[in-house]
Amino acid sequence: MKLTIIAGGNRKESTSTKLLRYMEKALREKEIEVTFIDLHRHALPLYSSDAAEPSEQIDLLVQAVADADGVILGTPEYHGSFSGTLKNALDYLGAAQFEGKPVLVASSAAGAVGVSSLTQLQTVVRNLHGINCTEWVSIGGDARTFGEDGEPASDKVKQRVLYALEHLTRLVRQLRLAD
Repeated sequence: MKLTIIAGGNRKESTSTKLLRYMEKALREKEIEVTFIDLHRHALPLYSSDAAEPSEQIDLLVQAVADADGVILGTPEYHGSFSGTLKNALDYLGAAQFEGKPVLVASSAAGAVGVSSLTQLQTVVRNLHGINCTEWVSIGGDARTFGEDGEPASDKVKQRVLYALEHLTRLVRQLRLAD
């Protein structure tokens, strides 16, 4: 099983990216192949349908999603929505990359939870012809604390992440069997 994780945070110490790094670690421990794209470090030019410039960064993003059996999208919540950085990356992608693939969405918000950003991301996933996972992960407030080892400080957050990942990987396996 191959999963691609796209971290839509645009800060060096982004808690949404830390959350996704923890997901990556948990998946690798289950011997699942993971491609991790950190949009803070993997900066993309602003999308324009007029641009014809080839870009190694764009090609890597498109190929990583195309090759994946499933995708995890993560974002901070800004003003009740997902990050512009993630939106820009998604603009480079389409149904050719997402068609029929399970997608788990995750967010980190300064407030209690980032549900607005996740609802909007799920709308985008549907429009890309992806399949929204039955679960999502949203952390906020004090739940955004991570230890030196990169793990969430809260056992409840760890449990929530593992529960959501189990739903995603089960859905990927079910869809692969159906093919």
